[in-house]
Amino acid sequence: MGRAFEYRKAAKFARWDKMAKAFTRAGREIAMAVKEGGPSPDTNSNLRRAIQNAKSAQMPKDRIDAAIKRASSKDDKGFTVVVYEGMGPHGVAIVVESATDNPTRTVANLRVIFNKNGGSMGTQGMHDFIFDRKGVFKINAANVDAEELEFELIDAGLDSMEKDEENHLILYTKFADFGSLQKALEDKNIEVISAELQRIPNIHKELNEQDTDDVLELIDKLEQDDDVQTVFHNLA
Repeated sequence: MGRAFEYRKAAKFARWDKMAKAFTRAGREIAMAVKEGGPSPDTNSNLRRAIQNAKSAQMPKDRIDAAIKRASSKDDKGFTVVVYEGMGPHGVAIVVESATDNPTRTVANLRVIFNKNGGSMGTQGMHDFIFDRKGVFKINAANVDAEELEFELIDAGLDSMEKDEENHLILYTKFADFGSLQKALEDKNIEVISAELQRIPNIHKELNEQDTDDVLELIDKLEQDDDVQTVFHNLA
């Protein structure tokens, strides 16, 4: 019984920790959107997207409002998006997107994490040939004619569409067409569950189970850093 209690407690803390990190990342996305386009979601499409992503992460409304208010303050210096690239164990390509108010601190922390976990930092742009930057939208598939929607969104930049296991439609578009597809969905009053710019690998690295665990350990450590927003990799 004691072990079961400790396991449940550890699992509970892990969930809390994961949620806290998700809220931190959502808050930074909101802050950057506010700095770029103002605090009104009615006129700031990036902020609308950031708020929707925050809701998707189950961030409470009062925390979303607080993040907008804080970012609107003249005293808030804001965050800068910085991308770092490197190699993980066993030749896996890794791209780290950060939102930081201190790039010197961030790069130092990430270099330590890479070095301690069998990887190494590289130069920006080294993995451009491995990853395609795409916009990825998730919408509810219920009451949606997928074939008709696909036809209607082609002119807005839709590349492809698929359905996931949770009955969501996942829409892909080129990086340059992200805003166009976002507007098309808004014009059709289609609620977007989440909208992200992702780096999708076109070359994958196959590894055995033990080597895969080595890579996942590094990814986990990178994701735990407070400045890290997203980690992309080409592990199959």
